[in-house]
Amino acid sequence: MISRKLTPSKLRSLLTLSTYTHTKHISKPITNPPKISNLLNPTKTLTPKFSNFRSFSSNQTPNPLVTLTRDGNYDEIISETHQICPGCGITMQDSDSKQPGFFITPSVKDPNYKLPIDRNPIADETHIPDSVKKGFLVEFDDDPQNPNVVDKPVVCARCHSLRNYGKVKDQSVENLLPDFDFDHTVGRRLNSASGTRTVVVMVVDAVDFDGSFPRKVAELVSNTIDVNSRAWKEGRSGNLPRVMLVVTKIDLLPTSISPTGFEHWVRTRAREGGANKLTKVHLVSAVRNWGLKNLADDMVSLAGPRGRVWVIGAQNAGKSTLINAMGKCVGGQLSVLTEAPVPGTTLGIVRVEGVLPGQAKLFDTPGLLHPHQITTRLTREEQKLVHITKELRPRTYRIKAGHSIHIAGLMRLDIEETSVDSIYVTVWASPNLPLHMGKTEKASTMVEDHFGLQLQPPIGRQRVEELGRWVKKEFSVHGNCWDSSCVDVAAAGLGWFAIGLKGEALLGVWTYEGIDLTLRNALIPHRSHNFEVTGFTVSKIVSKADKSLNKQRQNEKKRKAADAEMEATSASAAAL
Repeated sequence: MISRKLTPSKLRSLLTLSTYTHTKHISKPITNPPKISNLLNPTKTLTPKFSNFRSFSSNQTPNPLVTLTRDGNYDEIISETHQICPGCGITMQDSDSKQPGFFITPSVKDPNYKLPIDRNPIADETHIPDSVKKGFLVEFDDDPQNPNVVDKPVVCARCHSLRNYGKVKDQSVENLLPDFDFDHTVGRRLNSASGTRTVVVMVVDAVDFDGSFPRKVAELVSNTIDVNSRAWKEGRSGNLPRVMLVVTKIDLLPTSISPTGFEHWVRTRAREGGANKLTKVHLVSAVRNWGLKNLADDMVSLAGPRGRVWVIGAQNAGKSTLINAMGKCVGGQLSVLTEAPVPGTTLGIVRVEGVLPGQAKLFDTPGLLHPHQITTRLTREEQKLVHITKELRPRTYRIKAGHSIHIAGLMRLDIEETSVDSIYVTVWASPNLPLHMGKTEKASTMVEDHFGLQLQPPIGRQRVEELGRWVKKEFSVHGNCWDSSCVDVAAAGLGWFAIGLKGEALLGVWTYEGIDLTLRNALIPHRSHNFEVTGFTVSKIVSKADKSLNKQRQNEKKRKAADAEMEATSASAAAL
């Protein structure tokens, strides 16, 4: 109302007199992570409460960039300038957003911004709370003193992007990450003949057992047990690691599978993979909470009051998801390990609190890179098609010699010779992957005509050459039963063909050079009662590719018709 009574000239002068220019710098890059005033040992807690912040003077000089490592927070003492991201274990820094470990210091909030509202009926209230008037409704736990309720932790920008968007924010930063030296960082501690008790938890993916099985770790631990066992018998120091094999994601296997038979299969495959000193085997599902309580109890029993438990496995095997689920199951402090369907989510060693009692320590380790898995060569969009997220369903063919089956553009099975009239082939892979069955003599043209189009991944023709050379490996198989599968031919990171026959057969299996192919006893013996037919399976990929191809053909016909009409017009004009 006052402004309406002022003339424009007076109002302009008033605004001019009230202008204030601040010449002092009000913002400056923060080079050190915020100091935690209520925490004596920040490396032992995954969820620091950044409620109090250290004041920064205006003349503070930036510290040099922190040296990037992937050792994580294994050590008891971490310097103030070497804070560790509680989500992935990378050293945090706030100096350069184009470097790994970058994070943004959270802004200071009013201590009353989360005041709970009064939930009494409106009729019983003497006034309406301001928080309701402003549209704020914040849910709180009924017991604010509940130790399971933790503040939102400060994590690096990479973890923030993975948690909220399911992808890495800047792919170029991934190339700057230093290599994780497992032998130096973890291996030498497992080899130690002295110290506290060591428990090695090997996590393996149930639907990619051979591809995700950590063979080098199994051999390392088995050799350590043999050496330290002899030393212990001779009266010298000898720390014998206890080995637990945890098979995760069993909810993705068909419910018809026998738990006893599956455990026997797991022990056999683990022994063949080099793990011949297993203390315990657990079959669990972090999504369904199957077997987590027994796993936690055995882990506590084996670790003792001061032991160290190392959780080890391949990239994307589900280690962090398993630990987070265990933390909720045992009722301890909720873990904040970053979970994402992206290989290599954990970057450094992360000490996890709240799962083991006493002075026992639990460590999550970065996923081991298995170059023999086909997923390591795929883009993020291609990995989504290969990744199995629902219970596996069988897709069965009854075929004769001279026929082939493709799993997308990633794997092919040729029935070269057989002593019987026909055999049963069941495909166990992601339902998003299209299949094709046809004659082997025409299979060679599939790469040129359909790879990258109807058969994806790879997505796009240019990706076919990028994946590598297409090579074949032969397997001789035999079976004694028609009713169930006898053997599997598995491709690491993809899936497998289950073969059912009563006789012998010679198989040719094609995939990209360097991808592991494994011949093993059948994991899932049963097959589908409904058989697939010749040609492509029904899928969105095939439909989309067909529509695109038909559109190209129609455009080509229109172009040819237009060209023919133009030539006819030109000929008519020339004749006149």
